[in-house]
Amino acid sequence: MADTVLFEFLHSEMVAELWAHEPDPGPGGQKMSLSVLEGMGFRVGQALGERLPRETLAFREELDVLKFLCKDLWVAVFQKQMDSLRTNHQGTYVLQDNSFPLLVRMASGLQYVEEAPKFLAFTCGLLRGTLSTLGIKSLVTTSVAALPASKFQVVIQRP
Repeated sequence: MADTVLFEFLHSEMVAELWAHEPDPGPGGQKMSLSVLEGMGFRVGQALGERLPRETLAFREELDVLKFLCKDLWVAVFQKQMDSLRTNHQGTYVLQDNSFPLLVRMASGLQYVEEAPKFLAFTCGLLRGTLSTLGIKSLVTTSVAALPASKFQVVIQRP
């Protein structure tokens, strides 16, 4: 319980610090801040991927890796499993969390939906970094239609 609160507080402070440098950042400043958050998440995801037990590194298919992210990685980071995983079997996966922990506190109003992307950039990087360590090059994007639910779209990039 304490770890969850500390992680949420750390994450909130990272987001607040990146948005605090300029009182009214333009689109370029916001993109730079999102990029920094995503980069931080990518590095954390790489570190988590490097610390996985050896037996988990023997995944046979992409779908097994995504199932691992939805179950084991999500539990390790957020103390809950992802709610749903869908695929088109052509390299696109949609991971959905209906009560994403980093958005639960701001779920009281629709006015916060436009603020949600800055709270999801780190997690996109986290997923992309973990996948990278497992040998899968990907593009991870996110969308929020209603708080606190979020969807992460993972597109596997093939050579």
